[in-house]
Amino acid sequence: MISFVPWDAAAGAPPIETESLHLWRIQAGPDGTDPTALWPLLSAAEQARALRLATQTLRDRYVRAHGGLRRILGLYLNMLPQWIVFVTSERGKPALLGTPDAAPVRLEINLTGSHELALAAVTLDRPIGVDCELIRPRTELLGIARRMFSRRVVDALEGTPEPGRLDAFYAAWTALEAEVKADGRGLFRPRDAAAPRLTTAHFRPQSGYMAAVAQEDLPAAPLWGAYELSGWTGGSPGR
Repeated sequence: MISFVPWDAAAGAPPIETESLHLWRIQAGPDGTDPTALWPLLSAAEQARALRLATQTLRDRYVRAHGGLRRILGLYLNMLPQWIVFVTSERGKPALLGTPDAAPVRLEINLTGSHELALAAVTLDRPIGVDCELIRPRTELLGIARRMFSRRVVDALEGTPEPGRLDAFYAAWTALEAEVKADGRGLFRPRDAAAPRLTTAHFRPQSGYMAAVAQEDLPAAPLWGAYELSGWTGGSPGR
């Protein structure tokens, strides 16, 4: 399990280098920030998406995750979170548009969420993918694996006895999700043969969860930073 350290927004952004990776844990459940305080930070499109979710619980999780991401990025960009603008690639991968002074944005970001936990990955220059999953029993584990994973991964799962098979399944699943999010191809599109080769690593961000990150030339774990933004009740957001 990674040890996430509390980070006070008043301290500004933690220093980030080209050969490093920052992981941020965002509590998306009731222990997280009051979603009514985060709501004004979201864009109109994000607010509309939140309102389309089926339950208040899902809406609150979404607001905490996306509002939290905006607070985090506000530290790095030295911007108010509500001023940050995202663009979406043809394949649906979000990225930062830029800063008001037209300075190039080197930050690469990715957000994932599962149940009451969200994770944001922040790097420089090279696209990053991150995925986390709450580990829950799966009755059709091997059936899902045969539809989604390579023959090599399926063979390894079939050869893994219980109870280790469940963890092995989630390791394979989070790796797949992180890889497709890193290159933006989508879960059901084949990988471009000319695409850069990705390195994947696993970690446990919190008890009961499995997570993976994927990137070309992924930094070694000693170069990772792990942070959790302190709570916020309003006022000057993220600064």
